Order: sequence, then C-alpha cells, then structure tokens
Amino acid sequence: MALVSCPSCAARISSMAKSCSHCKASMTADNENLRVISHIKRSNRLMNQSFLALTLFIAGVVAWFWGGDSAEGAQALMAGAAFTLGFVGYLITRVQIVLHKRKKV
Repeated sequence: MALVSCPSCAARISSMAKSCSHCKASMTADNENLRVISHIKRSNRLMNQSFLALTLFIAGVVAWFWGGDSAEGAQALMAGAAFTLGFVGYLITRVQIVLHKRKKV
C-alpha cells in the first residue's frame, strides 16, 4: 500500500482507496480526465484571483486621484493600501500562473 496523489484534488491518499477521502472523487474512473479538469479549474481560479488583484490595484489608483487632487488623510491611507495589496497580489498571482502553466497535466 503506497500513498498516491488524488487526480482531482492532489491530496495524498492510499493507492488501495476506491475514492478520495477529501473530495470523494472515484479512483476507478478515468484519472486522466480528472487530472485535466483539476488543472483547468486551478487555471480558472488563478485567473480570477489575478483579475481581482488588478481590480483592487486600479481602485487604489482611482481613489488616490479622485477629484483631481492627490488624496489626504484616511482616503490616502485606504487608497495606498488598496494600491499596494492589489499590486503585490497581482505579482504573486502572475508568478503562480506561470508556475502552474509549466506543470504537465
């Protein structure tokens, strides 16, 4: 009995198991299709995270320059936080996307 990766959720399970204890995927089904579907789902999730981070970045820039003048006080703090979180989140997500695309399905 060895530990193998579930083709659907990538959790470590027994090679003798008939279904994954984490995601309940059947191990008797076509594992290649489950692996491809899991890869596509992860790609979509990463693209959604990237879009969300980019939206947060743009919202921070818009909030900073709303009304023509640069922000002051609480508005500057909120805009700077949104700008920074969006930028860092976008960079991290893009690196994850590149690493994910390098994986073979």
